[in-house]
Amino acid sequence: MRPVREPEIELLCSQLASYYVFPDTANEIAKVLRARLDEGAYSTVDDDEAFAAAVTADLQSVNGDKHLRLLYSAAEVPESDQESAWDPVAYRKEAEQDAFGIRKLERLEGNVGLLELSLLHDADIATPAIIAAMNLIAHTDALIIDLRKNGGGDPHTVALVCSYLFDEPVHLNDIYNRPDDTTQQFWTLPHVPGPKFGGKKPVYVLTSSRTFSGAEELSYNLQQNERATLIGETTKGGAHPGDRYRVGPHLKSSIPNGRAINPISGTNWEGVGVVPHIQVPADEAFAVAYEKATAMS
Repeated sequence: MRPVREPEIELLCSQLASYYVFPDTANEIAKVLRARLDEGAYSTVDDDEAFAAAVTADLQSVNGDKHLRLLYSAAEVPESDQESAWDPVAYRKEAEQDAFGIRKLERLEGNVGLLELSLLHDADIATPAIIAAMNLIAHTDALIIDLRKNGGGDPHTVALVCSYLFDEPVHLNDIYNRPDDTTQQFWTLPHVPGPKFGGKKPVYVLTSSRTFSGAEELSYNLQQNERATLIGETTKGGAHPGDRYRVGPHLKSSIPNGRAINPISGTNWEGVGVVPHIQVPADEAFAVAYEKATAMS
């Protein structure tokens, strides 16, 4: 008798085949999931949260892609005509309550700016808040961007932040998208509202082993362009953006359908993370950056 989790696993395998950025790897992952299903690995897991954790471990067992997950949702995942499990109204409310990812904005003694970002929310929603934050720290003598607790976000928001830190146009990143078979370029914007921090004053980026995805892109973009000094820990190592799809009433998959390609390095930080210039424990990174910032200002 086949395990009772067969419908969810087969739907997940179908989503991998349709969307995962590496089709051959998708086939290998699907083989693992079906083998685990046949072994009965999921048949005794009645709890959706535990099932999601078990499947995520198997999804990541082939190539270690940390973006590839089965997620448990306490709230019911709505059925819709579209396969993508995305609720824009709920997301906007979440972003507003999160202050659009701006955890802290401060001018420290010595005229050092501090911008702590917990998420890089979608630019369609977060742009006014990011503009306001970047305008407020534009006239500081040095800037510390704290990404130690940042789980990622929108590459358009990454580009917006970067646009305030360069004086000339900069090609920041490319993202290849498998479903469309297209590559999108990301550049600094030709114009931004208000004053820029500019391309000359020192920038320090704080990283940790929790820094992930879009926050890694922001770190990597600035590092590759020699625009910032990175201080802290090697980041988590996820360079494959994607979408979420409904698998069940309380389950949705996170399937990477793209990959980042840096125009300078020709590669990205997938699996290896972004290695900071100055490696110190995450909880010591701010002190090191602030000492350097005040010495420079």
